[in-house]
Amino acid sequence: MELDLTPKLPKQVYGGDGGSYFAWCPEELPMLKEGNIGAAKLALEQYGFAVPRYSDSPKVAYVLQGNKIHNNQTTVKTLVGSQTGKGIVKLNEDFKMPQPKVEDRNGFVINCLEAPLDVDIKDGGRVVVLNTKNLPLVGEVGFGADLVQIDGHSMCSPGFSCDSALQVTYIVGGSGRVQVVGADGKRVLETHITAGSLFIVPRFFVVSKIADPEGMSWFSIVTTPDPIFTHLAGRTSVWKALSPEVLQAAFKVDQEVEQLFRSKRTSDAIFFPPSN
Repeated sequence: MELDLTPKLPKQVYGGDGGSYFAWCPEELPMLKEGNIGAAKLALEQYGFAVPRYSDSPKVAYVLQGNKIHNNQTTVKTLVGSQTGKGIVKLNEDFKMPQPKVEDRNGFVINCLEAPLDVDIKDGGRVVVLNTKNLPLVGEVGFGADLVQIDGHSMCSPGFSCDSALQVTYIVGGSGRVQVVGADGKRVLETHITAGSLFIVPRFFVVSKIADPEGMSWFSIVTTPDPIFTHLAGRTSVWKALSPEVLQAAFKVDQEVEQLFRSKRTSDAIFFPPSN
């Protein structure tokens, strides 16, 4: 059966004046079922309130915009006890929520836009990786994540997860092109992608992205707390470690072609700014 990795938009499950809950369907995005994972999006209107709930599985959430408030136990009990609405409700304008405390965020929340950058390439792109070092809780959850922003016409080097992890990628903003190649060398996806779309990269599949003029950003959840990626170009490329003779034999080319190949993109990082 042919693998379908086509990016999808979510469908509304329920909603009202307070906001809406959207989800991606495993029947339309088969890799969700393959990876035993789910994906959803919560959009709250002004004064919208998502009624407290629990889940039988861990979650990783990324706030796209707006503010999120965590409530103390007393307020939650009082509100839920008299709340007749389900899922998402709209609060009265005069309802006062308690001010969130910094200590309540510790160990649970990290601001990706304020966190130290793991990669920062001028006119190329920036990356913040969430792992057990900066957010130890991901070790218990079993997921890692990263927020990537690439500038207009920049390219993210082709790469793959070398620890058999799935990459669940949500396009936060902008647009661009994405290409995915399978372990057998066949191209399984090449498409234009826009904000709001979600797609999944299977284990050991190579993925690359090129931004449109306005740039592109995405948030990826990886099914391992400390993901390791290998890139096929740039400073960390695997080609750099191979001897010239091995490359010549592998590609069946002469020394001149091998030297030309090796001289390209070996000193750059994982993002390639557009040529001037």
